[in-house]
Parts: sequence; structure tokens; C-alpha cells
Amino acid sequence: MKAKRSILNLIFGMASMLITVAFGIIIPRMFLVHFGSEVNGLISSIGQIIIYLSLLEAGVGSASLQALYKVVARADKQDINEVLSATHNYYQKTGLYYFLCVIVMAVLYPSFVHSSISWVTTMLVVLLTGLGGAFNYYFQGTYTIFMTAIGKSYINTIITTIINILSSLVKIILIKSGYNVVVIQGSFFVLTMFQIIIYLIYIKRNYKWLNLKSHPNFQSMSQKNSVMIHQLSGLIFNNTDVLILTFFTNLKIVSVYVIYNMIFTVIDRVIGTVNDSITFALGQMFYDNKKRYIMMFDTYEVYFMALVFAFYAVTYILVLPFMRLYTLGIKDINYIDSWLPVLFVALKLLSNARIPSNNLINIAGHFKKTQYRSILESSINIICSLIFVHFLGIYGVLMGTIAALLYRSIDMIVYANQTILNRNPWPTIRRWLIDVLIFLLIITVAGKVNINPHSYLHVIGWACMLSLLIIPIYLVLSSLSERNVYKYARQLIIKNLKKVSNK
Repeated sequence: MKAKRSILNLIFGMASMLITVAFGIIIPRMFLVHFGSEVNGLISSIGQIIIYLSLLEAGVGSASLQALYKVVARADKQDINEVLSATHNYYQKTGLYYFLCVIVMAVLYPSFVHSSISWVTTMLVVLLTGLGGAFNYYFQGTYTIFMTAIGKSYINTIITTIINILSSLVKIILIKSGYNVVVIQGSFFVLTMFQIIIYLIYIKRNYKWLNLKSHPNFQSMSQKNSVMIHQLSGLIFNNTDVLILTFFTNLKIVSVYVIYNMIFTVIDRVIGTVNDSITFALGQMFYDNKKRYIMMFDTYEVYFMALVFAFYAVTYILVLPFMRLYTLGIKDINYIDSWLPVLFVALKLLSNARIPSNNLINIAGHFKKTQYRSILESSINIICSLIFVHFLGIYGVLMGTIAALLYRSIDMIVYANQTILNRNPWPTIRRWLIDVLIFLLIITVAGKVNINPHSYLHVIGWACMLSLLIIPIYLVLSSLSERNVYKYARQLIIKNLKKVSNK
């Protein structure tokens, strides 16, 4: 059952990712062409700020997920209802604050941004962008967490993908028809409401036993404040760069950052889909069979890291050729910069290749024990970025984030291995060193090849060809360097294939 759900999560996650990527590339380009870099920067900046409002969740989501792994593993419906009741209680209490914060931000944000866009337009864009998230948070948050815990993230994905397709098509039609940015964001808000209705209907029809009015188990949420600190750290890494650039440079530079980040976010989504498809199984296994979990952890870490490095090697090779095509005809600011891919790749490798260690810390529930480490990570990021931005601009905020990630990634590896698995961290460190060495060799060889695509189809062709070369190289070399892991992975695949064939 777990294997089947993991496969479904992966399949639907990948399909959703491809659709999201396609629209995620098309729509920003349309904003650039029809409205210019300043409006594109405005939309992106507002989107990043709205994300910070999820801090009002106060760590409830992750704390609830960690608690649900335990009770779902026991299939205890009463305990599940009690955990979800506590979760729902917190969401209702903070939902009002979410709405109020959106309104306050809509009023204040236009006064702090250097832009030629009118105050009213900026305010309405903030309002329409934020209210959709607020409603989603209030009505849908608890159920989304439940579906993730039972391994049915693919249901979340299907519903979200349908709405994303509709929203993107409407945006394209409205942009082509000459409507302004306020109307375009208004369409997003309307479709978000539609998504909530679909989700609630699905839950009511398929999980009639769920009762959010059960006696709430608030003890299961005891680490929510510690989780909040970890979430704050994650939000800082994902969004602080854009905020600092917004307030200390201008929206055109924000647009440059966002367009590069858009490309690397495509890979983030692929990696996130792979991770999400199996995390629930690892979470349940940790509390069910520790010995088996350790072997599974090593297997997952080896091949997950191999995929991370392989994906970013392909991205690094193709990012500038793609940017030349994507920004063709955009003259208000230069988008071609050979240093930005280097900094973005360093940042993304540090933040993604550490995911197995981060998962282990979360699954084990070591939120409180590691919260001061997250505070230090956030402090390094903010302080370094604020200092460096004055001297190095866009490079400075990236270097500030890299400095923080370098500290915390090493710390996560050491903590996960020594404190939770009670072993030397050298196996994970060795895997990093091997993957980095392979990465450097690959991009060195690729640098001697003339890659100059003349269309998006050529870019896709190069991406497929490079992936077919680089991914097997990483998988084979990882298997050769980790013979025990390879044998276990092989046995696991054969076992699951037999189960499928027997059915």
C-alpha cells in the first residue's frame, strides 16, 4: 500500500510539476513583454511577502504532521480525529489574524516600494493575492495535512493542478485581451475559492468518519512553537533575498533575480515531488521499525543526493542559453550574467542535498532541540545579506544565503547522524564529496562543448540528452561507491515488482 501510494504521489506530482513548469515559464514571459520588468518584479515581490503570512500557522502544520505519522501508523481513527481537531482549532484562531495582516500589508506595502506603479494598483494586487491564501489556510489547511500524513498527497496535487491549469489559462486570455494586472490577480482569487469548494466536497464524500469536533489533543501540538522557528528559517531562505532586493535596490533587479530563480525552482519542484512521494512512508517506518528505517535512510540519501546533483548539473549547463532565448527583446535591464548561475547552483545544492538529514530531524520530532540552530542560520542569512547587498547588490544577497546554508547544512548532517542515528557523520560527508567531485568534472567537460540552442525545442532536446547522460553517471558511480546500499535498493525494487506482478 505504501509503495503504491508513493508511486501515485510521484506520478501525479511529476505530471503536476510539468504543467506548472510550462505555465510558470509562459506567464512570466508574457508579463515581461506586456507589462515590463517592473510589473513582473512587483508580482513576484508581493508573492514572496504573502508567503511570510504562513508564519501565522505557528508551526501547527509540521507539528500536526509529525503527530499524525504516529497515529496513522496505528490506524487509530479516534486519535487521528483528536490530532486533527487540535490542528483545526489552531487554524481557526489564527485565521482572523491572517485576514487582518493581508489588509494591513495591502495598505502599507505601496508606501515602501520604489516604483512608478500607482498606489491603488499595488494595494489591490496585494489584497487579491493575499486573500486567496488566507481563505485556503482557514478552510483547507487541516485536510491538506491529513491527506499528506496518510500518503495521499496525489489528491492534493490533482486538485491543485486542475485549478492551476484553469488559473493559468484565464491569465493568458486576460493578458492577451489587454486587461490590467488587477483583473488578472482577481481571476486567481476567484479560482482559489473554487479550489476550496472542490476540496471540501472530496473530503466530505470520502472521509465521513473525520470529526473535527472531537476532543482536541493539544499535547500533540506541544512542539508547534519550536517548529515555527524552523519554518521561519525556511521562509527566510526562500523569500528574504527578494525582500531585501525590493527595499534596497529596485523592482527591475528583483525581476532579474526572480527570472533566474524561476528556472532553478523548476528543479526544486522536481526534487520536492520525489521527496514528498516517499516522506510519509519514511515517517511511519521510523516509528514502526528503526533498524529498517536506517537502511532505508541510507538508500534514500545516496540516490536522492545523486539525483539532486545530476539535475543541477544539467540546469547549470543550460541556464544561460535558455536565458538568452527567454529574455530576447527585453531591453529595460540586462538578464545575462555568468556569475548568477554559479551562485544559484551553490545555493540550491546546499538547500536540497541536505533534505534527507532535514527529513530525519523533522520525523524524529527534534524541533525544540534544534531551534537555536535555525535561529543562528536565519541570523547569518539576514545579517550577511543586509551587509553584502550594499556592496555587491544581487550577488550580495545570494552570498548571504549561501553563507547561512553552508553552516546549517553541515550542522544538519552532523546532528542527524550523531544525535538521532548514533553514528559517525562520515558516510554522508563522503557522499557529498563524491557528488561534488562528479559535478565539477561534468561541468568542466560540458564547458568545452558549444551549446547554443536557437529555440525552446532545442533547449528541451539538450536537456533530455544531457539528462540521459548525466543521471546514469551519477546513479552508477553512487552504486559503485555504496555497494551495501545498492544491494538493498535492488532487493527492494525486486520485492515491490513481485508484489505488483502478483496483483
